[in-house]
Amino acid sequence: MELTGLILNNKTEAKPSLTHFRKDNDKKVYIETYGCQMNFSDTEIVLGVMSRYGYNETTELRDSDVILLNTCSIRDNAERKIYSRLDELKFEKRRNPNLIIGILGCMAERLRRDLLEEKKMVDLIVGPDEYRKVPELIDNLAETGEKGIAVKLSRVETYDDIAPLRREGVSAWLSIMRGCDKFCTFCVVPFTRGRERSRSLAGVVSEAVKLAEQGVKDIWLLGQNVNSYRHEGNDFADLLNTVASELPQVRIRYTTSHPYDLSVKLLETMASHDNICKYIHLPLQSGSDRILKLMNRLYSVKHYMNVMKTARSMMPDIGFSTDIISCFPGESEYDHRMTLDAIREVRYDGAYTFLYSPRENTRAYSMEWNFPEEIRKRRLEEIISLQREISFDINRSLIGKIKTIVVESRSKKSDKQFLGRTDCNKSVIIPDNFVNNSCRQDISAGDIVDVEIRKANSATLFGEIRCVRTSLTV
Repeated sequence: MELTGLILNNKTEAKPSLTHFRKDNDKKVYIETYGCQMNFSDTEIVLGVMSRYGYNETTELRDSDVILLNTCSIRDNAERKIYSRLDELKFEKRRNPNLIIGILGCMAERLRRDLLEEKKMVDLIVGPDEYRKVPELIDNLAETGEKGIAVKLSRVETYDDIAPLRREGVSAWLSIMRGCDKFCTFCVVPFTRGRERSRSLAGVVSEAVKLAEQGVKDIWLLGQNVNSYRHEGNDFADLLNTVASELPQVRIRYTTSHPYDLSVKLLETMASHDNICKYIHLPLQSGSDRILKLMNRLYSVKHYMNVMKTARSMMPDIGFSTDIISCFPGESEYDHRMTLDAIREVRYDGAYTFLYSPRENTRAYSMEWNFPEEIRKRRLEEIISLQREISFDINRSLIGKIKTIVVESRSKKSDKQFLGRTDCNKSVIIPDNFVNNSCRQDISAGDIVDVEIRKANSATLFGEIRCVRTSLTV
């Protein structure tokens, strides 16, 4: 389970008609975020909306007047987590009958009737395109007792004018577009997040500059499919070039891409800027053309491999990661073996692997799907084991090499270590100090350091600091 709680202490001037505008307002909201990076970015947008109306956020569940769960519907397991969490929150509701519990995000659109009307588990349901309405829906509920629902999808909403509220840190997600038009047969995103629409190039660049001014050293440009970005004649390569040129001392990354429209122009843009990270997350999903066609992925394995080969020829040290779905309806043992062969050919640095999860409203939901549990487990384990071996082999080859990392935070396992990230998005654990010219130098989040890799496993590198840089390019 992924969750986050952020603290906000902003207040606005009073507007008598609404409770959230009262000067003496001390309402507190607690937010948990589940699922993908887009959901975490959306939570920051919700906090930006709430701050305009004087809400304070708390990290203490029992200190809250409003509890919001920002949800994911991409797989059945994600939804089951939310139902389980709502069962746990019943105890908080009994303790505080005035407590408001709301669902945000993708589950709001998919399961609004079940959650609000049939099981009566929540007081508030708001979809991804209606976050501006959250404060007034809460107010209306408090004043009239009427439960709130706002799940309409939009063709234009990008929240371009909303300043997201982020926790302090050296990395940040920056949403550049919303929705998806690809309609893969397994995916609910077009139904829960709507069609593609892009933010203005000027708005994205302005937000990126503000992040850099706040000390952010690593910016992720974020979208369901960033390659589909279009605004007033500018495509994603144009946006990426503009942001990288404006902020030469900030690392720029992006996710997620679709293989169908990842262009040579984009690869050329990546290769031409030192501060654009040489890393691409490019979902393959299957190594079988037959399965890709059933998935409506729009590309062939040959096309995908050409993209990877072109990227590697332009940027030899580029890092790749991917998504793989195992046991899609109709997948044969031969199809499965082709996926394993594709993983061997690309040699990904990492992969997110999943068993197919049927989702209502998708075209794949009506396809015949009947895999014995032992086959499902075996196929997924074969994919995971192969990728683990490749990841370990790649990471082990880096031992003895010098890598530049941006230090992000303290290590979760030791307060005497830091976690940093390479250009290729590899996690590196380092000590929190080193000796330089007989003097001890402490390391802090945001430092740019050169590290010699001394040890590796399939997921993490371990290094010794060799020097602290003053910039990415020195």
